[in-house]
Amino acid sequence: MDQHLILLHSSAGSGRQWRATVDALQARFTVHAVDLHGHGTQAAWSGAAPMRLADEAALVEPLLERCGGAHVVGHSYGGAVALKLACRRPALVHSVTAFEPVLFGLLLDDVGSRRELLSVVAMAEAMRAWIARGQPAAAAQRFIDFWSGDGTWAALPAERQAAFAARVAAVRLHFDALFSDPLSLDDLARLAMPVLLLRGQATVPVARRVLQLAGAALPSARLDVLPDMGHMGPLTHPTAFNRRLGEFLNGVAPPRRRRELSPLGV
Repeated sequence: MDQHLILLHSSAGSGRQWRATVDALQARFTVHAVDLHGHGTQAAWSGAAPMRLADEAALVEPLLERCGGAHVVGHSYGGAVALKLACRRPALVHSVTAFEPVLFGLLLDDVGSRRELLSVVAMAEAMRAWIARGQPAAAAQRFIDFWSGDGTWAALPAERQAAFAARVAAVRLHFDALFSDPLSLDDLARLAMPVLLLRGQATVPVARRVLQLAGAALPSARLDVLPDMGHMGPLTHPTAFNRRLGEFLNGVAPPRRRRELSPLGV
């Protein structure tokens, strides 16, 4: 039986961020790198109501059904979508690997997470203000430097800055989705499929705290810290990330019988 692998990208990225992972795992899986709303080839969210995390999961569900189930991997916002998908369709999600899922809703009711929560809210509000002033590049700079450190934006080539600025309005909707449609600790505790939670050793405090809370809710999940990585570890250190992902999948996915690869994007 074919084994399918669905890859969900981070905010401001696209399915193309997974090219190294596709190359590493296409011999064992039919790989689907999905573009979420407003990213890559996927149209922006156009619903009458604010976008929810469930709306992103619903975008992936038809593919999941066509595959007859899949292993799901997500990075950052994609990790949050992966876990939402697992909660909605547990019979079809065979396993979840989430690298620093941004489950900000877990911080809302945790008194020990106030500092981390305020840091995210301040970043989101600053982005909203810059967008309202018609300065998407400034909003994108605030976002990129929050996750990857001051000066990261300034070091990017002009074409990458322009690409991030073009997507920043879609990224702003992610905060609405994460806070208005959060996963709870009880939601996570009900997940019965194998789960691997990953973070980088050099990541930002809010990512550390979210993973600590998620790991406590999922005592049977594997929780690993990957050395030298920050929040963008799957892109900056793809070899190490793909090695750990492959090790996990070796334990939860039987070998496949034939080689097949779906095009990037859906």
